[in-house]
Amino acid sequence: MSNFDLDAFVARHKADEAQKIIHSALKEFDNIAISFSGAEDVVLIDMAVKAKKDVSVFSLDTGRLHPETYKFIETVRKHYNITIDIMSPDSAKLEAFTKEKGLFSFYEDGHKECCGVRKVAPLRKKLATLDAWITGQRKDQSHGTRNQLDFAELDSAFSSKDQPLYKFNPLANWSSEDVWNYIKVFEVPFNELHQKGFTSIGCEPCTRPVLPNQHEREGRWWWEESEHKECGLHIGNLIPTKQA
Repeated sequence: MSNFDLDAFVARHKADEAQKIIHSALKEFDNIAISFSGAEDVVLIDMAVKAKKDVSVFSLDTGRLHPETYKFIETVRKHYNITIDIMSPDSAKLEAFTKEKGLFSFYEDGHKECCGVRKVAPLRKKLATLDAWITGQRKDQSHGTRNQLDFAELDSAFSSKDQPLYKFNPLANWSSEDVWNYIKVFEVPFNELHQKGFTSIGCEPCTRPVLPNQHEREGRWWWEESEHKECGLHIGNLIPTKQA
């Protein structure tokens, strides 16, 4: 059981002190890892390795990522000389799902079930081994669905009664412009798909480039309503939808 004092941590930090939040979180927890997939997450890694060279990082391989994303993961691994723990879906559950539903069921009945097998279940398995994790979530990332996002919180979605899990969101108050300014100044690696019009990048069948002035999440699950554009990884930070 962790003796971490969340209220005291929040009181000692300011929401705009991203690097200090990361460094402090790494000092508070030995069993902590960074969740890595996109541009924001590499910013976290870049900040973290300045305090701890052997920072733990994991990434979810759904089996449906773009070739560019796989190259990106390898580029980051080599650039920072770090180990990235690649989490994959349970093979038996994935085989059963695709046998029943096929490879593109999400176009017909929504993406939640597919994301549950390919993303949420592997994440839950990984988080069960940790005391805390660090994410690149931003308040403005998901249009109209994310609730008040604190820079440090008890993860209500993945904690259990016997095992609390703490979650740090150092970039909660950052904008996309802030992220890219950091990437440019510190020459941080990024996914080459960003140069092809992609902003928010997920699985290949569910991601497309966005048009000028579109919100960055408009390129994800574009056939669904905006309130459904979450995969379940950060379900604890969502605004509850009204029941019909």
